[in-house]
Amino acid sequence: MITQLNNREKINKSKIRVGRGIGSGKGKTSGRGVKGQKSRSGVAIKSFEGGQMPLYRRLPKRGFNSISIEKVAILNLEKIQSYIDKKKIKVNEILNKELFKKLKIINKNSTKLKILGTGEIKDKINIEANLASKSAVEKLEKIGGSIKLKK
Repeated sequence: MITQLNNREKINKSKIRVGRGIGSGKGKTSGRGVKGQKSRSGVAIKSFEGGQMPLYRRLPKRGFNSISIEKVAILNLEKIQSYIDKKKIKVNEILNKELFKKLKIINKNSTKLKILGTGEIKDKINIEANLASKSAVEKLEKIGGSIKLKK
């Protein structure tokens, strides 16, 4: 079985060295034909499919990016609590969008801040935000904290 595999002639063919003289059969133009764009080096006709309608034109256009959309940063109470536990946020200061941006908790491009009520919060904190869910407001008021909604 093994001898049959190894007896085949030229399993590993050597690479053809082009441009090495007329006698090699691949000299002068190195098998590229004569003149034109395709005979030059470093040229690939990108996305050209031989006159066939290219893929990027066959597929439909999708989606729309609105320029008026506001980027709202979302923060859960459990996330705020984890930052308090790590001592990145002080409990006595007012937590607002600018502070969260400075600490890189929310994206610097966000225009509004929304507080959501997932998770538990143990510390009494004061938050200043644009939007808040009912559960977040309830949880904060239950422990004696406050949330001020900016218009």
